[in-house]
Amino acid sequence: MKIIHEQGDDAVAKAYLARFGDKDCYVEFVDSLGGATSREDKWVIIVSSMFGCPVNCKFCDAGHFYAGKLTTDELMHQIDYVVKKNSPSGKVKSKKFKVQFARIGEPSLNDAVLDAILQVKKRYNPENYMPCVSTIAPSGREEWFRRLKEINHEHFSGNFQLQFSIHSTDEERRDFLMPVDKWSLERISDYGGEFYIGGRKITLNFALHPDNVIDVKKLRRTFSPNTFAVKITPLNPTEMAEKNQLINVFSDEDAHRYPIIEELKKSGFDVHLSIGDLRENEIKSNCGQVLQKYLDTVGKCRCGHTH
Repeated sequence: MKIIHEQGDDAVAKAYLARFGDKDCYVEFVDSLGGATSREDKWVIIVSSMFGCPVNCKFCDAGHFYAGKLTTDELMHQIDYVVKKNSPSGKVKSKKFKVQFARIGEPSLNDAVLDAILQVKKRYNPENYMPCVSTIAPSGREEWFRRLKEINHEHFSGNFQLQFSIHSTDEERRDFLMPVDKWSLERISDYGGEFYIGGRKITLNFALHPDNVIDVKKLRRTFSPNTFAVKITPLNPTEMAEKNQLINVFSDEDAHRYPIIEELKKSGFDVHLSIGDLRENEIKSNCGQVLQKYLDTVGKCRCGHTH
């Protein structure tokens, strides 16, 4: 793995762009404090699972092309680089160590993600290791999700962050935002009931936008607050979001006053506002932004070929 570009601030988040061997495609990964003041308190590593992404969500700069899946070794190279950079001894000491499979690529489309989740535990044996998978739950990956459930039950006892990108309770709107076949809300709810064994509740993520309808009554009928929590996030300022006129609807200052927050709480859901460190927008460390900036600079398309 060769690092060909990096940007950011070690005290907030640093995003890396890497190329593997003679492959003419790139991945991003991020070393972040997750809003904490030190890695001893919280350490988050966010890795890519694919060269590009076949989903092409309307708000994500990581789409536009797809050139294959990363191997387990290629997934681990990203994690190893960040660990060794901050801890040459290879020791991971943090009150909360998260590895998020949530960068470029839909993780459930890559079997190697399951292997890498366990490899991190075996290689580093972190005391407070919490894997994190963020997924749209594409159809046809039932075996992958079955194995993920087994991994949670057998190795993490609920200390696992599983997040489903929902964004709207309206299925037509979901299809617009995430234009691939995917599980229905009911299917996600059924799976969540099987996956959850206590510990961290399963997260339903909604990026707020006026057209991203959240029917709280439907949500409550479909999902149990005993198993699921709701996360509200802003729409990050990506090129794709702007192109599709998906503009953020609240700021850090007024997010807590957004009406849907109180409705969700009254329905029994734990609600988390995930604004994040706004300096990360300045760093442009959101999915696909580092890659786009670099390729624009060198005059290449997203699959690495010169224009």
